[in-house]
Amino acid sequence: MKIEQLYTGCLAQGAYYIESEGEVAIIDPLREVQQYVDKAKANNAKIKYILETHFHADFVSGHVDLAKETGATIVFGPGATTQYDIHSAKDGEELKLGNVTLKVLHTPGHTLESATYLLIDKNGKDHAIFSGDTLFLGDVGRPDLAIKSDLTKEDLAGMLFDSLRNKIMPLADDVIVYPAHGAGSACGKNLSKETSGLLGEQKKTNYALRADMSKEEFVKEVLDGIPPPPQYFAKNAMMNKMGYDTFDTVLKTGNVPLNPEEFEALANHESALVLDVRPQSDFIKGHIPNSIFIGLNGSFAPWVGALITDIKQPIVLVVPEGKSEEAVTRLSRVGYDNTLGFLEGGLEAWKKAGKDIETLESISAEEFANRAKQDNLNVLDVRKDGEYLSSHLEDAQHLSLDFINEKMDDVSKDKTYYVHCAGGYRSVIAASILKARGYDKLIDIAGGFGAIKNTDLKTTDFVCPSTL
Repeated sequence: MKIEQLYTGCLAQGAYYIESEGEVAIIDPLREVQQYVDKAKANNAKIKYILETHFHADFVSGHVDLAKETGATIVFGPGATTQYDIHSAKDGEELKLGNVTLKVLHTPGHTLESATYLLIDKNGKDHAIFSGDTLFLGDVGRPDLAIKSDLTKEDLAGMLFDSLRNKIMPLADDVIVYPAHGAGSACGKNLSKETSGLLGEQKKTNYALRADMSKEEFVKEVLDGIPPPPQYFAKNAMMNKMGYDTFDTVLKTGNVPLNPEEFEALANHESALVLDVRPQSDFIKGHIPNSIFIGLNGSFAPWVGALITDIKQPIVLVVPEGKSEEAVTRLSRVGYDNTLGFLEGGLEAWKKAGKDIETLESISAEEFANRAKQDNLNVLDVRKDGEYLSSHLEDAQHLSLDFINEKMDDVSKDKTYYVHCAGGYRSVIAASILKARGYDKLIDIAGGFGAIKNTDLKTTDFVCPSTL
């Protein structure tokens, strides 16, 4: 048998390719499915199953397109209902793949239909689990996404406790754990940077698998400190449940070159959002007025999902040369399918057409420190809550980028703000959003808190984030 993890860093997501005797199962595929078709074809193999561990909330899975392309059967765990054909598996059901077996373990808690797939080799030995968002390395899935009128997050956390104790922990220590996500995902609190590991190691080190843990303790600890889910989660889960336009259609309508006049007309008359995905250094030097920066070189798709509240928002793109298809693809991974095109020739074409541009003032941490010694400055720290609580400039105002749309009124248009994050990516996103809403007295601190710490400005005493 062959097992391959196909990991996408931007989403912190792992899809899986499993092959045995010319038959293939794909677990939790990405939206762009041609890669799986090509891989199977290169191995003279046929995709038999598309296994979904649950209705994903943080990305749009490629299961619907892949089934249309290959005729493979989409498999969900018990109780899943959809608007397209699936096989809703029974708990304990065994799916044959070549000379190996995939056993369905119903593990509700993260969601009600969540399933873990146990891979049993040709000798009948338990080899690995594909645990979806039930078990991560270092953490477990958040149990607050499938709340209903008769079901609380405490109820779901209790189900997750039972699933882990009854289905996962009895398995042998040498079983390999292949989770759906690693560090950086909002599907858990404190995921490991490792993307696979042994179950025995998790039993020793994962707080949620402590042998002496009561259900009450588990519920309390797993729910403690979970931030609100990003606003796009429920929308992506619904797309995964109901179906969506084919990726080829999205790419065809979105990867369209536009001259400056066409681009401007769409922005003005179709209320299209101008999304600038170039490196932040390029955005700082010059950008289209009222454009929003979210760079491809960071956690692009999750920030798009968190900050652009209308998933059907028309979007026109300013991209680095040759990056338009990548940008449309990565938008589609989180369900933003209404891209209308990109500015052909980039900002140079815009300037040559005589159009206005704006810049963002950005200074070094050293220059910021010099100014702070001369005057009482307004500092806006846009890092996450845990980062800010861990250590911050003493007089800094905290406005987490995650909640900038909801808490923008906490910022005054009459004041000048020096904006920083940890390294410089998120502060430019925040500044671009504020600028587009009429806040024009903004100065970015290059290098963020990482650079500020190297100056002699006073910060609060460091507190380890794990203790907060």
